[in-house]
Amino acid sequence: MKKMRMGAVVAVAGVAVAMTGCAGTTGSTGSGSGDTIVVDMWAGSADDTKALEAQIKVAQEQNPDLKIELRTAPWGDFFTKLTTNMASGNMACITGMNSGMLSSYTDGFATLTAADLKAAGLAESDFAPGATEILKNKGELYGLPFDVATMLVYYNADQLTAAGAETPAAGWTFEDFEKTAKAATTGGKSGFAVGMGDFQWQALPIAKSGLQPVTEDGTLQLTDKKFVEASTWYAGLVTDQKVALPVASASDTGWGENQYSSGNAAMAVDGTWNAVSYLNNESGFTAGMAPLPSEGGTSLSLILGSGFGISKTCDNKDAALKVLGSLLSKDAQDYIASSGRSYPARAESQPLYFDSIDEKYREQVKEVFTAAFENVQGQYVSDNWAKVGTYVQPQLVSVYNGQETMANVLDSAQQQFGK
Repeated sequence: MKKMRMGAVVAVAGVAVAMTGCAGTTGSTGSGSGDTIVVDMWAGSADDTKALEAQIKVAQEQNPDLKIELRTAPWGDFFTKLTTNMASGNMACITGMNSGMLSSYTDGFATLTAADLKAAGLAESDFAPGATEILKNKGELYGLPFDVATMLVYYNADQLTAAGAETPAAGWTFEDFEKTAKAATTGGKSGFAVGMGDFQWQALPIAKSGLQPVTEDGTLQLTDKKFVEASTWYAGLVTDQKVALPVASASDTGWGENQYSSGNAAMAVDGTWNAVSYLNNESGFTAGMAPLPSEGGTSLSLILGSGFGISKTCDNKDAALKVLGSLLSKDAQDYIASSGRSYPARAESQPLYFDSIDEKYREQVKEVFTAAFENVQGQYVSDNWAKVGTYVQPQLVSVYNGQETMANVLDSAQQQFGK
C-alpha cells in the first residue's frame, strides 16, 4: 500500500490514456489480443511507476512468450476510466483493484476458481491469513492481493512522556486509550486527532463494537445499536471528553493524520502503510505505534489491501492467469517487501519487509504488525458502499462540531443506501 493519506492506495502520476485492455490493436475489446496482456494499475508518483515496472519486469522474464504492457493513471482517474471501460466491455485483462472499491466493480471481474489459481501457479495458502478476503465480495473471489494493511494507533512518544501519560502497547484497552488521551491533552496539544477518511474514523468504532457496519452478505447495518454506540463514543472524544479538536472543514480529509504528523496531537489512527513515514517524520518527534485497543478482551480490525483481478472480457484468460501468477510470485513479492514500499500479501515474503526497515525501528514494527494482524477480518461492503462514504464524510464536520449527532448521520445513510 502506498505511503499516503486516505484509507488506501497508490496511483501513478499523470498518464492520460484510455485504459484499454490491449496495446497495438485496432478496435480492441479491452481483453487483450494475441500475445499481449495489458495490466492497468494506479500510481501517484514516478517512484510508484518505477515499482510497478519492476514487478512487470519479473512477470515478463517469467513469460518471455508474452508481451506485457503496463498502463497507469492517478487514483481518481483510474476509477473514472475503469467505470467507462467496464460499461463498454473494454477492461484490461489484468486490472488493479482495492478492497474498499471492489463492490462497485464486481460485474467487470471474472470470479477466480481453484482451477484458475492452479493455472496461475498460486494457492490461497500462499498468502497471509485473511489476505485473500481482501478481494472477495459476498463469498466470491474476484482477485488476489499484492499487499495487506490494517489500522494502528500512532503516538507521539515525546508528547506522552512530557505529559506523564502511559504509552500505548499491545493488549491495551479502550479505558487505557481514554486515560492516555486525557493525560496528553495539555499545553495546547490534543491527546487524539479524529479522522475523516472511512478507515480512519471507523477503525475504533469497529474495534470497540466488535462488528462492521456491513454484514458478510453485504447488508448495510449502520444503525446496529453496538456500532451506533461505539461511533457516538468516538465523536464524543471531541464533543464530550474534549481530547480532540473539531475538524475545520470537510476539505480537511486528512485532518487526523495531519494533526498527528505536525505534532499537534499525541495520537491518531492510520494504516500500516504509513508506518515508516511516521517513524521518519519531518517534525522530528519520536513516533511509536500500537494495535487498536480492545473492549472486553477483544479487538476487531480489518485486513485491507489491493491486488489484481482478471476481466470477464479477457480474450486470453490462460495467458492472463500466467501473468497474474508472476505478478504475485515470490520474486515479485520479495521485491515489494525488500523495497519497504508496502507489506506483501505473500506470507513467505513478509519477513523481508522488516529487514528493509531501519534497525532502530525494526523490532517495534515487527512486534506491532504481528499483534495487529492476529485478529483481522476481511472488509465487508455493501453494493452502495462508496456512496455511503461520500455521504458520511462531509457530515462528520457537523458531528465533531456538536451540530449534528452521529446517530442521525448513520440513520440517514442507512435509509438512503440500505436498500
